[in-house]
Amino acid sequence: MTTRTVSFRQVQCIANGRVLLEIGSLDIQQGERVALVGHNGAGKSTLLRLLTGFVPAVSGTVDVLGRNLAGKSSNNELLALRREVGHIHQGLHLVDRLSALENALIGSLGRVNGWRSWVRWFPAAEIARAEAALQAVGLPSRTRARADTLSGGERQKVAIARLLVQQPKLILADEPTAALDPAAAAEVCHLLAQAARGAALISVVHSPVLLPLIAERVIGLKQGRVAFDLPAAAVDEATLTNLYRPDEEPARHVRVIQTSPCQQEFCS
Repeated sequence: MTTRTVSFRQVQCIANGRVLLEIGSLDIQQGERVALVGHNGAGKSTLLRLLTGFVPAVSGTVDVLGRNLAGKSSNNELLALRREVGHIHQGLHLVDRLSALENALIGSLGRVNGWRSWVRWFPAAEIARAEAALQAVGLPSRTRARADTLSGGERQKVAIARLLVQQPKLILADEPTAALDPAAAAEVCHLLAQAARGAALISVVHSPVLLPLIAERVIGLKQGRVAFDLPAAAVDEATLTNLYRPDEEPARHVRVIQTSPCQQEFCS
C-alpha cells in the first residue's frame, strides 16, 4: 500500500495581485522521484516553499507527511515537519568553517539537540553514521577537510551525505546540479537518487539530459499551473519545446483586498 507524502487540493498562492501558483489536484507518493521543470517564474520554487510552510497558500489544502499546512501551524508543528524534510540547494548551505564530517553531522540535529548540538558533541553512533555517509558518496579521505576547501562537486556530495545522516521522508532539491560540469552533475543525480530510497524526492531540474537520472515522473509548470504530469520516459523534445515557448498571454492577476503572508518577496 502506497502512502501519500504530498497532497494539494485547490491551492493558490498570490503575491502583489499576481497568481504565482494555482494547482487543482496533485499527489506525490512515498518513494516517488519527481522533477519540476519550467521557465523562471513558473512556480517551481514557490511549490517547494509551500511544502515546508515557508510560503502559506491563500486558499486550498496542502498536506505534507500527514500534516495539514492550510491553517496556521504552530512553530513546534513546523519544526517537527522540517525535521522530516531534507534540503539540497544550488547554494549548498554548508558551513564553510566546519569540516566535511561536521557538516554531515548536521543531519543528525533532529536526534541530537540541546547543549550537545551547541558544542557539537555527537554520540559515537552518529559519528559512525556520518563517516559511513561520506564513504557512500565517495569522500572517505575528505572527512576532516574544511568545507571551503572542497570543490563544487565535493560540496554537493557532502550535502547528500548530510541527507543520508538525516534520513528524511521527503527531500527537496532546488537545482542540485547548478554550476557543475556534466560528469559531476550526472554523478550527483545518481547519488541523490540513491540517497532518496524510500523517501519522496522532488527536484527542480533545468537540464533535460538529467531528467531520466533523477526522476521517474516529470511535472511541467507554466504560469503557476501544471502544464503536464508525465512519466520521465514520455517527456520528449516537443513536450519541452511547448513548455518553454514564450507565453502569449500576460501573467494572471487578481484583486487582493488584504495582504496575505504569501505576498512577500520570497514568493517570486
